[in-house]
Amino acid sequence: MKLDWPDCSNARDLGGLPAAGGGRTRAGALLRSDHHGQLTPAAVRSIRAGGVGRILDLRWSRECEGHPSPFAGDPLYRHTPMLDETIDYVVHPNSYGPMLDYHKIRIGAAFGLLADAPPGGVVVHCHGGRDRTGVLVALALSVAGVDPEAIVEDYTRSPTCDALTMRNTFDHVREAYGGAAGYLLATGVTRHQVDAVRERLLG
Repeated sequence: MKLDWPDCSNARDLGGLPAAGGGRTRAGALLRSDHHGQLTPAAVRSIRAGGVGRILDLRWSRECEGHPSPFAGDPLYRHTPMLDETIDYVVHPNSYGPMLDYHKIRIGAAFGLLADAPPGGVVVHCHGGRDRTGVLVALALSVAGVDPEAIVEDYTRSPTCDALTMRNTFDHVREAYGGAAGYLLATGVTRHQVDAVRERLLG
């Protein structure tokens, strides 16, 4: 569901996605967006009043300096860069496999903040809300048992995001780690945190 955040160009609620066993993800539990640097004061007040328990900002520090978050300093805000400041590996044009392999600690830390968030919705964002956000959201939805094609479909709702990229990423995670849960455990995430995200999304 697209969110009524007119100052964001890529914001949506991930509720209603089909999960294993016939269930669906809960509305308002996990939201994704691009950066919040252009939100108006009215929009910021609306988001604060809308039941959000945590905002995860996955951007580099330099991006935060260029487009500061209006939520920085709020108890609900966490800045957790998902990538190292310097990328020293070959970026694959059609897979996030290298991102997952080279940034395990940072990705695990971001997932842990999602798992341990207080009650309320969790907003995940980077700059454009596509790559870093797409990867963390895909991991969360995967461990909740959401159908992989539903995750791919959601991913392609972001500008310039091609289904092949996420499908290749799923193949890499399955072949290298046995699936999303196996990957997350390899990053230092605990089984309890994996279960907590599943419970948060499915209720």
